[in-house]
Amino acid sequence: SHAAERGLLSSMLQDPGRVVDEVIPKLDGSSFHHPAHQTIYELIVELHNSGKLIDMVTITQTLMDRHKLDEVGGAPALIEISDAVPTAANYQHYADIIRDKHILRRVISSCTECITRAYEEQEDVAPLLDDVEKRILEVRELGAHEQSKSTKEEVMDAIKILDEMVKNKGGTHGTTTGLTDFDKMTDGLHGGEMVIIAARPAMGKTSLVMNIVEHIVCDREEPALVFSLEMSTQQLIQRLLCARAAIPLKRFRDGFATKEDFRKLTRAASQVAASKLFIDDTPGVSILELRAKARRIHNQHKLSCIAIDYLQLMTGGGEGKGNREQEISFISRSIKTVAKELDVPIIALSQLSRSVETRGGDKKPMLSDLRESGAIEQDADIVSFIYRPEYYGITTDEETGDNLEGIGEFIIAKHRNGSLESVKLRFVGQYAKFENLDSFDEPGFTAIAPNDDFEGGNVTMKSKGWDDDDSSGAFDGGEFDDEEPF
Repeated sequence: SHAAERGLLSSMLQDPGRVVDEVIPKLDGSSFHHPAHQTIYELIVELHNSGKLIDMVTITQTLMDRHKLDEVGGAPALIEISDAVPTAANYQHYADIIRDKHILRRVISSCTECITRAYEEQEDVAPLLDDVEKRILEVRELGAHEQSKSTKEEVMDAIKILDEMVKNKGGTHGTTTGLTDFDKMTDGLHGGEMVIIAARPAMGKTSLVMNIVEHIVCDREEPALVFSLEMSTQQLIQRLLCARAAIPLKRFRDGFATKEDFRKLTRAASQVAASKLFIDDTPGVSILELRAKARRIHNQHKLSCIAIDYLQLMTGGGEGKGNREQEISFISRSIKTVAKELDVPIIALSQLSRSVETRGGDKKPMLSDLRESGAIEQDADIVSFIYRPEYYGITTDEETGDNLEGIGEFIIAKHRNGSLESVKLRFVGQYAKFENLDSFDEPGFTAIAPNDDFEGGNVTMKSKGWDDDDSSGAFDGGEFDDEEPF
């Protein structure tokens, strides 16, 4: 809309002190379609930023000195633009029109380029899909974000945040994990952070990350996304339900679950079914696919956390092919990039090398034990290890004499914004669950009386589903109200 462009430039010349400051965060030179209008706008912004006077004389003289006056149509054209509108009162309306037209041009340009590439690139489709989605999302967000804030604005924002911290003394400002001591150390999980949880096999990596996810989706009632490359969705859901209900999964597998077990399971199922938990169990998912899926879900639900189980099972989508260390480095950098792009904390599980097993002493892991790439240590904001002494047959602390059975240690080996400490946890193996050590009692739900009807969320279980004459206590076809099947 050349008329809107001329109207905005005229408003800027009539009232530069007020209009220019309002327009700069919304538009840049490329927002203008006419080249002459783009040149004039960029010159006005330049003069404004340098503190110089903005009027017809300075604009005309500067263009003449730079031999660009003829490019914009000469002095008569400038006079015509200056008189395009009688008042600067409607400048915001002109700016909105220009921004909308700019977005439409970007849509046309991006789609045209994507169509051309789709005809030309027939072999490696995955990078093309990722780039197409990225371009479309960039167009969607065009104009939504203002230009970078000044240092003064950033300082004022920082003071406000620090002031809120003082007012909320002892509180956690990030997304809590349910691990009290860890949350105190880290102030919770924050957007843009990459958190690595590493351990040897069977230490409980999946259990710990699912405990965190469970807390976020069920207790905080916030959305979370899990990429499970090792276990199927059904396996994760079964483990999550049994951990939430504090019932050993083995009891169901062996067929010895009681009426009370099913009551607890139903209550847990109602909470999980009502949550915004998203699980993707695509095997060997590439970082390009992960980024695309995370973008789509985040745009719809504003995720509070993303978990990846586990990093070494991912592929680079062709990047670093033939060299596993380079591929893992690319994956690690990309995960950090996704965390910053979406402003969401990402928890990535990682394996440790066998050097831990061959080392003497208590076999506590170190940063050098991270498997296949030092880039993981470099990219991560937090690197933590799970260590359970009883795994190595160590059941007593040599210094204190304390019993170490069922004790897990969450070791913070790298913390970009805090101290390096360890958190003691209670590991309840039969429930595949980690608990806070100081608050550990008997996990799970309060028992429900056998004759009570329980209604919870989208799952309803009625007591007539139980065969009270069956002394074995087996479940006998309880009724589920599956408005939203879980």
